[in-house]
Amino acid sequence: MFRKPTSFALRAGAVSTLFAALLSTSVFAYQAPATGLGQSWPNATDVSVSPHYHVYVFVRDGIRYIQVNDLNGTVRAAVAMADHVVLVLPVGVDAPYVTTRQAQVPDTSTNTETVYRDSSTRITATPTSTGAVQLDVVTPAATPDICTNPANCSSVTTGGSPKP
Repeated sequence: MFRKPTSFALRAGAVSTLFAALLSTSVFAYQAPATGLGQSWPNATDVSVSPHYHVYVFVRDGIRYIQVNDLNGTVRAAVAMADHVVLVLPVGVDAPYVTTRQAQVPDTSTNTETVYRDSSTRITATPTSTGAVQLDVVTPAATPDICTNPANCSSVTTGGSPKP
């Protein structure tokens, strides 16, 4: 019978183990970017611009989720954003106190603090006398080419006169 040297078996075993480890780490390295939404301490980077809050951003299927926690890890609120549309999620103890608006007039409250800012969104937090935190999500003002009156949007104009 043929007998294989033990060094060959050791090398083959080592290569197989290394290959299996390489494959398993690449599987574990991929994690859905929305993992942890709603958790006190999600496995995500804190992107807060405030030392008094933690802010986490998750992205899944083109929708951006922004969650605001306090320093104790209590989830205060979360919003979902896509195409400049903001949806307040029913997550967090202050979800009923989240407002959304388009940037037109800057907020000048003295106890308002910016907790998150990126190129298109600013979130501010204002503590209330009841212990709740009022969160204000500010997005860019609407573009003027969006029709807000359906009666004016239904006709097509050619040469200055509407077509029937």
